[in-house]
Amino acid sequence: MSHVDHFSYGLLTPVLAYVMSSIGCMLGLLLTAKAQATVGAARARWLAGGALSIGGTGIWVMHFVAMMGFSIGGGQIRYDVPLTVGSAILAVVVVGAGLLLVSYRGERFLPLVFGGVLTGLGVAGMHYIGMFAMNMPAHLSYDPVLVGLSVLIAIAASIVALWFSLRVSGVLATGGAAMIMALAVCGMHYVGMFALEVRPRLSPAPLGGARGVDFMLPTLAVLGLLTLTLLLTVILSPSQPELDNDAAMLARLEKRRTEARLHEPPTPPSGPAPRGPSLFDSHER
Repeated sequence: MSHVDHFSYGLLTPVLAYVMSSIGCMLGLLLTAKAQATVGAARARWLAGGALSIGGTGIWVMHFVAMMGFSIGGGQIRYDVPLTVGSAILAVVVVGAGLLLVSYRGERFLPLVFGGVLTGLGVAGMHYIGMFAMNMPAHLSYDPVLVGLSVLIAIAASIVALWFSLRVSGVLATGGAAMIMALAVCGMHYVGMFALEVRPRLSPAPLGGARGVDFMLPTLAVLGLLTLTLLLTVILSPSQPELDNDAAMLARLEKRRTEARLHEPPTPPSGPAPRGPSLFDSHER
């Protein structure tokens, strides 16, 4: 069995992965909080942004940042690009489905659990599709007990994330919730990684796929730009208290206009003024 190192760069990759996951989860929670205050197409747009932040940055980027620290006894590792991109799409879609379900079904128990199970299975699927996308001169096998534990952690983390998306508001509370979510996501990842067993094999054919660094740098640049755009959108958009204050001010202005109209003197009837007797009338008589 080949030597597997999950921390070939020391604490750099796990710490950076946790930071990226926390940022993605916090932004996603802020966006879903915006969605709760809107309806129709606006709500769908905010939820889509939340799914991209949590599923894309909070989960998928975290996974591949952590994978940069994975090595197998100095052997080469390449990534199948279509499978890797597919794992990212899966993460965003399942998180979006879970957010959509609980957003329109409220805090009821069954939709929350069903959405959490659906999202958790999708997140676990993203992780293992990402693992399957690795090309290396080795045969991979997994400890079924640790795999099952990683799936349970993914489901539990997803239920907690969806619950937070409905209940958490405010920057401090959202930041704390995001840190808890990121801890669960990282825990799921590393439990799944420790389930991996690698047995070297001879393969004269060159490895296909892209190097992790070559693939991740442009991906991180694109997702970083999207994350910054979403963050600016959240910062510049009015908060719910601000919207409530604006609505109350408009209501007061309308009330004053109504009261002013009630106290106005009656307007004289319009039309031509009545004609009095004229000189011609007296002459005719």
